[in-house]
Amino acid sequence: MESNTVFDKDFVEQLLPQKFPFVMVDKMFSYTETEIVSGLKIQEDNIFFHNGILVESGLIEHMAQSVALHTGYEFFLKQEIAPTGYIGSIKNVEIKELPKLHDEIKTTVTILQQFAGITLVDIVTTLHDVKIAFGQMKTVLAK
Repeated sequence: MESNTVFDKDFVEQLLPQKFPFVMVDKMFSYTETEIVSGLKIQEDNIFFHNGILVESGLIEHMAQSVALHTGYEFFLKQEIAPTGYIGSIKNVEIKELPKLHDEIKTTVTILQQFAGITLVDIVTTLHDVKIAFGQMKTVLAK
């Protein structure tokens, strides 16, 4: 199943286990079984917004929640409740730039492997089509 409809904040928040003020994804641009593109517009009320920027931990949390969004939408399509997931590991993360107030970042999550509730992904975050962060994550679904 492929979706290229842009979904907004209200719909996206229903797919994530995180709730305000901890939600770090406010758009879903596209979805396939092996990839999702999500977005976040940086706002002043974001708990990871300090001194005019989204701090590193906020950017990494956005990346992790983008993975969770893929899982949430996958279960939504199957009309099932998505299980809670956890970050198993983060590796090779490189942050080149931090977004500022009102910047809109886009993150592409590509699934490399998925087996027994464990998912390995590549994640790339861009700002104005320029790569600002990337890395790999392994997530684990709770049983």
